Amino acid sequence: MGQAQSGAFEVEETGQSFARLQQAVNAIGDGRGTIRIANGVYSECAVQAAGAVTYLAVEAGQAIFDGVTCEGKAALVLRGRSAQVSGLVFQNMAVPDYNGAGIRLERGNLTVAQSWFRDSQQGILTAADPNGQIVIDHSTFSRLGTCAGAGGCAHSAYIGDYGVLRVTRSRFEQGRGGHYLKSRARKNDVASSSFDDTQGRATNYMIDLPGGSVGQISNNRFVQGRDKENYSALIAIAAEGQPHTSEGLQIIGNDARVAPDVQHDTTFVANWSDDNVRLSDNKLGPRIQKYERR
Repeated sequence: MGQAQSGAFEVEETGQSFARLQQAVNAIGDGRGTIRIANGVYSECAVQAAGAVTYLAVEAGQAIFDGVTCEGKAALVLRGRSAQVSGLVFQNMAVPDYNGAGIRLERGNLTVAQSWFRDSQQGILTAADPNGQIVIDHSTFSRLGTCAGAGGCAHSAYIGDYGVLRVTRSRFEQGRGGHYLKSRARKNDVASSSFDDTQGRATNYMIDLPGGSVGQISNNRFVQGRDKENYSALIAIAAEGQPHTSEGLQIIGNDARVAPDVQHDTTFVANWSDDNVRLSDNKLGPRIQKYERR
């Protein structure tokens, strides 16, 4: 670990290679480009202030960003037009305000594919961009979250007031505090993913939609663990007010269980709004009540 090897970061369109990730990002500037990242463990971070940049591991899972953040925020601080992240690993991100993340998205669209976030205060944290879209596919979030900070909890993934969040084929596991997925996006689609809390510690909801949401939560698997700060629900809707309607939100075809050693009853969906939420074809294990309006 330490300084990147010479040429570790190559701008695909020009063939230029750089020893530092920030140099490669600066070379793309306000344009569009792909940075190919060689195998290695990097003490690197970068701020993307403009442009549309793809961050691509040459070999998925073998380009690892370890423990270094920019601006006291994240390994990648993104505020350009858009960013795509594929095949990268982000680990050991910690900052004094307890919001250390692999990715801090401040504006623009983001696509994350086949990437890993682990052993950090947060995996992905975003600001608000009501016209923006975030897509997370085939990615893993492990041992993330904390409620140690005075400003409130950090979460495995915390999405601000975006237009659309789409999560597919991803895994959330072994949380260390907060929620697994907290999203203030107007529309949320979460499909074919797993939320495994069996080794979680002091965790809260699996999915928290605190300001309401439309969209669909479908074909996911949930397992509630025993070490919880909050046992009351797996999915929470509009628990902090309702800037967005939840009318017609669909929760369909999911499988939810509690771990064998869990002694607490819980609720699959808790809804603080007066909107009609559609639940159908969900398989719920013992100790799980289907729905509660709060």
